[in-house]
Amino acid sequence: MQTILVTGAAEFIGSAFVRRLIAHGKCHVVSFDKLTYAGSLDSLGAVMHSERHQFVRGDIGNQALVLQTLERVRPQAIVHFAAESHVDRSIDSPEPFVQTNVLGTCRLLEAARSYWENLQRPAREAFRFLQISTDEVYGSAEPQEWFTEASPLRPSSPYAASKAGADHMARSYFATYGFPVLITNASNNYGPFQFPEKLVPLTIHRATTGKAIPIYGDGRNVRDWLYVDDHCDALHQVLSAGIPGETYNIGGRCLRSNLEVVTSICRLVDRLCPTLIHSPTEQLLSFVADRPGHDRRYAVDSSKITKEFGWNPRTSWERGLVQTVEWYVANRSWTEKMAEHSSTSLPHVELSH
Repeated sequence: MQTILVTGAAEFIGSAFVRRLIAHGKCHVVSFDKLTYAGSLDSLGAVMHSERHQFVRGDIGNQALVLQTLERVRPQAIVHFAAESHVDRSIDSPEPFVQTNVLGTCRLLEAARSYWENLQRPAREAFRFLQISTDEVYGSAEPQEWFTEASPLRPSSPYAASKAGADHMARSYFATYGFPVLITNASNNYGPFQFPEKLVPLTIHRATTGKAIPIYGDGRNVRDWLYVDDHCDALHQVLSAGIPGETYNIGGRCLRSNLEVVTSICRLVDRLCPTLIHSPTEQLLSFVADRPGHDRRYAVDSSKITKEFGWNPRTSWERGLVQTVEWYVANRSWTEKMAEHSSTSLPHVELSH
């Protein structure tokens, strides 16, 4: 049975990917996570009790621990989600993002390369390292521009720069050592278990609790939205059939402004929670000063992955948003627990990613 090691497995997208592997795959999964403020074992749910899953608490920057884990569990693939990912936090304090996203990825790559080089030939040829990245590395798109895999990397925020640095490191390991790296750059994800500092869960939380919903600038910054389960399906296809050294963009083909996203959520909350005394919740919207370096538009061309693997997003924006709002309304205790885990997180607003 194949073993896959997943870093950042207790966070939003990583936990969704692990749940998918256990539910639909025939593999053993090793979840590797530091359990920072944004990570929770609750996100893994019933997976924690599966015979095909084990959890290792660790930091990707601890090269010795990573190598020790690799040699013990003997994975055929590493899927690397672990990252600091909050743009506003990166503006306030860039260094932790460089530490985790660049240096941490470098140390993970070094441990993985050392492990890979000692594999016997069939296993060595089959091994894959999947670097999970973001469309933010491309910077801000022009009005009619769509990011392709050939688009130059022009990151605007320290977060995006650190992810671009991690992508460059991964790509260099393929070019220099022949290490079998795959890179994916995805658009904005949404869905259950997303830490409530991000736009969608933050808006749901504030709408249901009657707190002001801040919107940067004029609210017309555009993002490409992708339901997390569709993203995980794409990642599984890239991991299974992707060509080492290649980059694959994964987009939702769903461009919405921040203002559109927030108002849609408010109307859903009003419908699903008709007894709220502060409804209509759109009255909670509050426009605030824009964030430094705020990219105006992201748009991802995912035609490469569609052409090569037949992948297309299956979840419409309307259905995905209903499922997401319903989940957060039904699981308010999870949001409150995560807020308690990091007392500074909910007031610290993230409105772009």
